[in-house]
Order: sequence, then structure tokens, then C-alpha cells
Amino acid sequence: MRRMNLSIIVPVYKGENLIEPLIAELGKTLPKFANEYEVILVNDGSPDQSWSLIQRLARQYPWVKGICLMRNYGQHNATLCGVRAACYEIVVTMDQDLQHPPQEIPLLLAKLDEGYDVVYGAPKKLPQGFIRNLLTASTKQILANIMGVPSVKNISAFRVFRTQLRSAFDGFKSPSLILDVLLSWGTTRFTSVLVNIAEARVSNYNFASLVRTALLILTGYSTQPLRLASWIGFAMTLFGLGIFVYVIFTYFTLGSVPGFPFLASIIALFSGMQMFALGIFGEYLARMFERSMDRPAYVILEMLED
Repeated sequence: MRRMNLSIIVPVYKGENLIEPLIAELGKTLPKFANEYEVILVNDGSPDQSWSLIQRLARQYPWVKGICLMRNYGQHNATLCGVRAACYEIVVTMDQDLQHPPQEIPLLLAKLDEGYDVVYGAPKKLPQGFIRNLLTASTKQILANIMGVPSVKNISAFRVFRTQLRSAFDGFKSPSLILDVLLSWGTTRFTSVLVNIAEARVSNYNFASLVRTALLILTGYSTQPLRLASWIGFAMTLFGLGIFVYVIFTYFTLGSVPGFPFLASIIALFSGMQMFALGIFGEYLARMFERSMDRPAYVILEMLED
């Protein structure tokens, strides 16, 4: 593997006890396989003393840079901010808690050197419980399908990619974003390699966060839910016609039709389907409303550079 120039992007949130060990480990590891490198720590509105620590680390290590956002925007937004500030040809993104060991970066770089544009570090062993892993895998599969690379199922925050890909989303401004979808606007050459990934010390993601992410992926970057609503409406129309034929047949054969319970169940069924479809339309309207306000993905409060 040839030596490369690297920009390491680390979004920081509640990381005052985590980022110093990470920087120490990166300081020992990066010189082994990188010619030049920088580590950009993006403070994502952390309520603790993370920014003070980042300022100290930037003074201590000339290759550490810091960016402080005005408030908490989210992991993908903070990562995007760091990506846009990157100076070198290859970007590496990773978590703050050493869940993504710096020693594994050369494996991703070697795969990138084979001609790929984006390489993910996939865990050899899933670190979470069964239900969490199942939901995460489902979300990643949806994301891969929307990105147009369904064969890549191991999407993760531990990734390397060519910095030039950011030109594909230079003008992107929406506050709701998934970085992996933005990368797919510039390439379809995605792959992954198996690496040793530790269990997260502190997880800022819970079940509700994963559900919100799945909804964002579906309604922010795909029209599939709208098509689903159309197909459900078509199926319910056919069902309604079937019920109408059943009622007519019953009337002429038995001389009567089922009473109130039958009617109430049909009304409830159709009302539920209508509310489901309206909910999908509402999600899309909400995304359109957010983008129509032209809100930025992030706002920088302070930046530390050489």
C-alpha cells in the first residue's frame, strides 16, 4: 500500500473523556502509513468541556485542528463540516471513542487503492444486541438501495473516501442529510472490508434515533414511500370493489346485508389506510418545508487552524 496524505474527521459530542486517548493513539499510528495528515475535531455543540479540550489539543499537536459549531446539528452534519474543511486527498471519518481503531485504517486504504472511491470498515463481529443489530442492518439495507449500491450492506461511520467526491455536493444546504447518500451522488464504486470494531463506550444513538434516521433516508432521498402509498391505495380500491360485489351478492341471495359491525370494520380499515397515506405525504411535505427555508446544514462558531 502506498503512503497517502490523510484528513481524519472526528465529530465530537460529549467527548471530553474520549478524544484525548483517540488523539494519542492517532499520533502513534498515523506516521506509520501517512505522509502528511491532519485530524479535524468538529465540536457538535457538545454541552461538556469538549471544546476547551480540543483547543488544548490543537495547541499541543500541530496536526490537530478544531471546529466549533454553534449548536448540536447531528453526526452527519458535523462530519460534512469536517469534510468540507479537509485539506488532503483522502478523507477518513471515524467515531470519537476508539470504537474504530486507528490501526485498522491501512486495511481501508489498501482497498481504496484498488480503484474504489469509498470503503467502509465493517465489523467482524456485531457489537450490539440482536434487536439493535437487526434494526441497524435493515436501515443500512434501505440506505444501500437508495444509494444505488444494494450490494454494499456494511455502511458505517468508519469510512475512507476520495476528497474530490465532495464536489458532487458542494451546493448542498439542507439541515437533514445522510453523508453516504451525498457520496453516492459522485460515485457508485463503494465497497467494504472487515475490521475489528470495539463496542462503543457511550452510544448517542437509541431506538428512536434509528427510526428517525430510517424515516429521513426514506422520505428525504427516495420516492419509494410515495409509490407504496399509491399501491396501497390501488389495493384498497380493489378490496373495496370486492366488498361491494360481496354485499350485492349477499343482498340478492340472502335478502339482507351484514349490519353495523361489518360496516364499522370496513370504515376503520379504509380510514386507517387513508391516514397512513396522508402520513407519508406529510413526511415529504415536511422535508420540502425544511429545504424551502434554505437552512444551512451547520453554522461554524469558531475554527482553529495552524
